[in-house]
Amino acid sequence: MAKNMKLGVQLGYWGAQPPTNHIEAAQQAENLGFDSVWTAEAWGSDAFTPLAWIGAHTQKVRLGTAVVQLSARTPTATAMAALTLDHLSNGRMILGLGVSGPQVVEGWYGQPFSKPLARTREYIGIIRKVLAREEPVSNDGPHYPLPYKGEGSWGLGKPLRSIVHPLRANLPIFMGAEGPKNIALATEIADGWLPLYTNPYRPEIYRPSLAAMNSDFEISQFVMVNMIDDLEVALAPVKAMLGFYIGGMGAKSRNFHMELMSRMGYEEEAHKIQELFLDGKRAEAVAAVPDSFADEISLSGSKERIRERLDAWRESPVTSLLLANTDPEVMRTMAELVL
Repeated sequence: MAKNMKLGVQLGYWGAQPPTNHIEAAQQAENLGFDSVWTAEAWGSDAFTPLAWIGAHTQKVRLGTAVVQLSARTPTATAMAALTLDHLSNGRMILGLGVSGPQVVEGWYGQPFSKPLARTREYIGIIRKVLAREEPVSNDGPHYPLPYKGEGSWGLGKPLRSIVHPLRANLPIFMGAEGPKNIALATEIADGWLPLYTNPYRPEIYRPSLAAMNSDFEISQFVMVNMIDDLEVALAPVKAMLGFYIGGMGAKSRNFHMELMSRMGYEEEAHKIQELFLDGKRAEAVAAVPDSFADEISLSGSKERIRERLDAWRESPVTSLLLANTDPEVMRTMAELVL
């Protein structure tokens, strides 16, 4: 059954230099009735600091991290940042978390990537305890023991309770997830799911993983919107993004983005993209992205074409579209079409 969707804007992480338009984009999103604004992190800018800056320049729009990486901070440090920003924004914070991938976790943070599902469950469990503030926080799990008693310990640690009373014990926690088991875990322990990309034309891919979600569960989908009459031109940046993620955001032996494309029915093409990218043939890798795949996961083409293709998203489980486009005219048009 078709439904009303919400809109957000995904500002992502910084490139070589800080962006100059994110405050204006967030303010316009708020004025247009968008529900949320999101920031991200990879291995450069962090997600919390820009979000706090944006929160100081807005009043109503929800503020989300999509996503902060588990290995960048201990669970209690993440809880501290979230509850602080929730207070400063008067209850607008959404904490989006993700495990990232082994190249970033082990190469940038110097942490092991093993057992990502078990780590996520334990991590979120500790954050929930901090936010509930019912008792001093302790954890007997193997990944984030509290108090710490391992090698190098002085044996003086004791369970602590947050000095600050969190504004909301039920501050929403979303999970960035791509694998079927990770998505299913999100429906069990989180309040929402943040896919990198989904495909509204192939709902069978996600149906088993989403079987246990309740009616309040949110799915906030990152989507590239290119409102250009020439479809080939409109799809070009989508193909460039996919070529980079499927080809290079992961190791040859394990690339979650490549595996997801394969599950969507494009296994041969996904392997070809990765092969070309890792051989240094980046332009050829981008060209190898099928137009049909880029089209299915984005909103590309003329305004009227996008209006028609929005029906598939309304029929999907997605509850909010997070636009990867801060062009004022595109934002206004999408507000008109969706809201």
